[in-house]
Amino acid sequence: MNYRKQDLSSTSISADLLELLLDQHQQINIPAYQKLWDYYRNAPSPAPAPGISYGASTAGPSAAHPHRHRLAQEQGLPPRLTNLNREVVIENDIAWRLHTLVDFMFGKPLSLQSAAADPQRASLLENFLRSVFEANGGLSLFHDLGLLGSVYGHVDVLLRVDALLNNQHNNTHNHELADASADPAALARLARLFALEVIEAPRAIPLINPDDYRTLDAYVIHHHHWLNQTQPATILQRLRSNVLGQPQPVTRASIARTHLWTAQHELVFESQSTDSPASSSNWTTNKPATLVAQRDNPLGRVPVIHIQNLPQPYFYEGLSEVQPLIALQDELNTRLSDRANRVTFQSFKMYLGKGIENFTDRPVGPGQMWATDNENASILEFGGDADSPSENAHIQDLRDALDKASGVTAVAAGLLREKVGNLTSENALRIALSGLLAKTQRKRMTYGSGITRLCELILHAADVLNVLPNSPDERRVRLDWPNPLPDSDTQRLHDAQLKLALGVPRKQVLAELGYSDTEEAPAVVN
Repeated sequence: MNYRKQDLSSTSISADLLELLLDQHQQINIPAYQKLWDYYRNAPSPAPAPGISYGASTAGPSAAHPHRHRLAQEQGLPPRLTNLNREVVIENDIAWRLHTLVDFMFGKPLSLQSAAADPQRASLLENFLRSVFEANGGLSLFHDLGLLGSVYGHVDVLLRVDALLNNQHNNTHNHELADASADPAALARLARLFALEVIEAPRAIPLINPDDYRTLDAYVIHHHHWLNQTQPATILQRLRSNVLGQPQPVTRASIARTHLWTAQHELVFESQSTDSPASSSNWTTNKPATLVAQRDNPLGRVPVIHIQNLPQPYFYEGLSEVQPLIALQDELNTRLSDRANRVTFQSFKMYLGKGIENFTDRPVGPGQMWATDNENASILEFGGDADSPSENAHIQDLRDALDKASGVTAVAAGLLREKVGNLTSENALRIALSGLLAKTQRKRMTYGSGITRLCELILHAADVLNVLPNSPDERRVRLDWPNPLPDSDTQRLHDAQLKLALGVPRKQVLAELGYSDTEEAPAVVN
């Protein structure tokens, strides 16, 4: 896409720099991100129509199976398996581990508490933040954050207040706020004006401050998407249709859109796209980009919260859960495919008959007999599946390596083995899941920091736009994470009573139990 210099004159970003960033992102980052997603999702490619050739592409079926759906993880198999007519076995040991990590992170609702000194103000701010999160998906929003962050290593959240900027109803908002604490519906209407958009890594291009990698100078989102209209045929397509006597092709139109945010401005560019949104092969086309929207950014800051999955010092990107598992997943799939081919070849016994007339005319089976006058006649048996201890040990070692690299064992997925022992207590379960619990705690630090910064940004926007005036010291919140392990209500309530006896504030205890300060906790059953 070609950007005009005058369109970017209000920002510190030049047209040449923006085009260079898009090109580098397309050439370097997109292939890496696509591989991470492919190994997590392991989606099958569509089988091609007869006569269509994939050439050297790794995404299409092999030459031996031209019409077979090919799984994404097959790209990691050696050519001896993909180029020959051999059986392929793919076992995705990555997806269920990531889902387990997300379940342990956000399997239960987390609670937040405002640090405002005034209890009434704290209650109002808490209810407002809860309403914003609920209006944007609630727990499913956090699931998306956890999953995308685990795949790509980081995830961003963009705060959009387009509804407020397009329609200035501040006076109405102030009237609604007067009774917001008593009217949850009014608070919900205000919360719906704040949109939280989860931005996955392939769409995002951050411009980091040269002096501080934790500060954003600008933020770019580039993506293709379909339009609800058809695209007229090109001159070449019309000429081809006329020569061949075929009807002109009808295709769905799509556009390439670029959003640029700085602390002062928001700009939107669009360009007609000849590629499908599913393909990112031609981001930097020669087509001109048209500036379709431009407005000031009233927040005075880039409205993006960056969350690292696992911290990586001095880098904007975090650590992905998928990347260290790719090589082990490839080796596991290779060995499983080798074993499948060996079992297929050796599953049936074969016989070599020597000196027996008409041996091939009678099938080998129970009760069958052969007669011959040849004293040297014999029947040799060969084949059949044989035990391979080294192969089984190698596959088990690979599964153990995947457990260690991910921190997620089969116990977390409900598969209990004899070596686990008798899990009759919570402490025994904690020992069995110590690696997963430790990783969950590390991830809660990074995601928890991102969520608290997101709450601060929401309240900052509410103050600037005069929706919910508040001071900077009222924007601090505290998160209370639930216990990831299953526990009984009786034990939880007993622990809560002990905390109350020790002087822990009642509000904090109720938050840890998952109740608000206006709800009643159930009594302990003796």
